[in-house]
Amino acid sequence: MNVWALTDCWTMTRRELAHWARRPGRVVVGLVFPVMLLLMFGYLVGGGRGVSGDYLDYLMPGMLALTMAFGLEGTMLAVTQDLDKGVVDRFRALPMADGAVLVGRAAADMLQSAVSLAVLTAVGLALGWRPQGTPDAFLGAAALLLLFRFAMLWIGIHLALVAGRPEMVQAVQILVWPVGFLSNALAAPGAMPDWLGTAVEWNPLSRTATAVRDLLAGPGADPGHVAAAVGWPLALLAVFFPLAVRKFARMSR
Repeated sequence: MNVWALTDCWTMTRRELAHWARRPGRVVVGLVFPVMLLLMFGYLVGGGRGVSGDYLDYLMPGMLALTMAFGLEGTMLAVTQDLDKGVVDRFRALPMADGAVLVGRAAADMLQSAVSLAVLTAVGLALGWRPQGTPDAFLGAAALLLLFRFAMLWIGIHLALVAGRPEMVQAVQILVWPVGFLSNALAAPGAMPDWLGTAVEWNPLSRTATAVRDLLAGPGADPGHVAAAVGWPLALLAVFFPLAVRKFARMSR
């Protein structure tokens, strides 16, 4: 990628960030929603079925991973709206690098995801969560979470390009919920029926949550999941990133 392409990507990223100032409500909802889930499952619905040790120490890594899976509708809606309103066609008429629109949208999403992680972490600390481990381990956990988000992001972009219309986003977004809740984010697989526990263990979100628990020395840790927490997102990226780019390129012809 040459300097001009990077400039185009940064221009598209600034465009997406400018939308935040015009629609701050959507950004606030995106930040508050995971906090509400944390409070709801931690103090209203939770209980930590099958969890040994403090439930908040188990819940926080799971909620951080769950947050990386949720909230894709903002990116999907932005992509489909640009397609539906002909904005992408106007960009194609400009001397702009191919894919800069998608890269700019992805960069803005990742920035918001990092802010969301910081906000949820601060709330967890305020509630009494005290992650163990070294600063390097904490940064490693954050990197795994953002890697998982990056993979989920390109799945969302591909599905948005396939859907094509904003009204289809809600139907596609429903697919994210089973991935989120069919995981060990909120409860230990050992307390589930064998067939369900096996499915939960294979969920990429479960791998990331367990790896984060290991890095932060929380209950439910398993060092064997760290490699899988890297491998699963990379495998998903290897499939959906080229699919999204190819789909976008075909739509530009």
